[in-house]
Amino acid sequence: MRNKNDDVKIGKFLSLVLRHQPQAAGITLDANGWASVDELIAGVNRSGSRLDRAALERIVAENNKKRYSFNEDRTKIRANQGHSLSVDVELKEQKPPARLYHGTARHLVPSIKLLGIKKGTRQHVHLSDDPALAMKVGSRHGEPALLEIEAAAMHELGHIFYKSENDVWLVEFVPSVFLKGGHD
Repeated sequence: MRNKNDDVKIGKFLSLVLRHQPQAAGITLDANGWASVDELIAGVNRSGSRLDRAALERIVAENNKKRYSFNEDRTKIRANQGHSLSVDVELKEQKPPARLYHGTARHLVPSIKLLGIKKGTRQHVHLSDDPALAMKVGSRHGEPALLEIEAAAMHELGHIFYKSENDVWLVEFVPSVFLKGGHD
């Protein structure tokens, strides 16, 4: 019988495997972040969880963040963004809207306003065109604060933006001069 909590637990494990530690399931990712669906299912099952193709399809379809994508023939799967591993998920450069948003913890705002938004261990800084979603992301790290990014101005000065398959805006770095807000 389907257990929603099991799907959430497996979804978190998939995120770990497909974004950060494929070795946790005993698999490898190719240069573009793709994993064999059959190898992933076998690896998840070896790790002690139960996963079959129907459950994987359901987890991918129902993930509210749309974190994963299948290739055309559904033999491969990958995370759309958020990797700490060096993979090329074949992002295409896009012109951003005038403003984007970044949610963070309030206690980090003074440092961010001084040093800008850094990507940390990930390949990109993650931004949203939805302030409410950005605040929700920021709340995972403590009392949230919302930063507004002058994305169009950054782009005009040569900063390259990408938009992932799941509508997350990505950029290498956000210099502090392009930041506003942080008090709410």
